[in-house]
This record gives sequence, C-alpha cells and structure tokens, in this order.
Amino acid sequence: MKQILIETNIFKPTVSINEGKTSSDGNLLVQGILSTAEKQNGNGREYPMEILEREINKYMEVVKENRALGELDHPDSQIVNLKNVSHKINDMKFVGKKVMGTIEILPTPSGNILKALFASNVPVGISSRGMGSLKQVGEVMEVQDDFELLCYDFVSTPSNPGSYMSPLNESLTESNIYNKTNSIITDILCSNDRCPIY
Repeated sequence: MKQILIETNIFKPTVSINEGKTSSDGNLLVQGILSTAEKQNGNGREYPMEILEREINKYMEVVKENRALGELDHPDSQIVNLKNVSHKINDMKFVGKKVMGTIEILPTPSGNILKALFASNVPVGISSRGMGSLKQVGEVMEVQDDFELLCYDFVSTPSNPGSYMSPLNESLTESNIYNKTNSIITDILCSNDRCPIY
C-alpha cells in the first residue's frame, strides 16, 4: 500500500551568508545533497538507484518549468501549499549515487524565516516528500517501483546521513577551503556509518 515517504538530509551552511552567491533576482542560493541511492538512511529505508534515477529524471521536467517548489516543514499532504513555499530547486543532477541540487531561497514569509535560520547558522534539513510502498529486504526497508517523488521541503529533523547544504560562493576563501577539507575528511572517516570523530 502506498504511503507518504519522507527522507531528510542535514542542510548546514559552512560559510557566512554574506559570502553566498545570489540568483539574478538577488535571492540566496544554497547547494548540497538532496538524496542518496542505495544507502540506508536514518529511517531504515533504502532507495534503489534505478528508482531514484527515474524519479529525478521526471522531476527535472518540473525544475525546467520553474515549478519545483518546496515548503518550510512537511505538511500532511501530497500537494505543495503555496502559502508555505520557501524555496525552489533551480538545478539537480547525480554525482555518483548522490543527487546534488542548487536551491533558491524565495522572499516569501517562509523563505525569509529559512534565510534567517541560515544567517544564524541554525542547521536544518532538506527532505524529500514522495508516495510509495516499502518491502523488507534483509535489514532495510526497500522503496518499491511505485515510488513517486513529489518535492523537497526544509525541515528540522535529519534522517539521511552525510548530507550538508551550503551557500554557493563566488570564490574560494580560506574559511571555505578549510570547511571543504574538513567535510571530505569527515566523509572518509564516517563512510561505513561509524563516525569515530563524534
């Protein structure tokens, strides 16, 4: 039976919001991992590469039509509620098994709250919202072929490991280079779902 499936990644800026790149409209742009295929997340679920790739390709049509909107917090609905919209996805692509995205924070009431959270270095999550069914496969719940990706929302609680969002930068600063190096080292040390540095 189909149900709403929600998966969340940490979304944490690594540099000052004042150093971030903006869209042609002057809105803050952030980037990072949206989803990961074939890796168990905090909810015990795993997305097969074939299914996630299919849904990302379909969702890219929504991105191209400038309709890839998301909300601040998940509603109990399959519909994106326009009064709660905080952002839109401008671009997304696979890098290995990770879906990387560029997101524009919109000047809506919810978008302004989100921008203020980033400015205060408050970590938030980027979370996929979809419909589908699950099947127990070994120790994980595998997402089945009927999965349909609906959107990506910003939320407070993360479930997908190793995902960070940060403002796009015009140039590399010493601080940014340090943060990128630190992130790479953390990814290597924590690659087997065991993190000795925490």
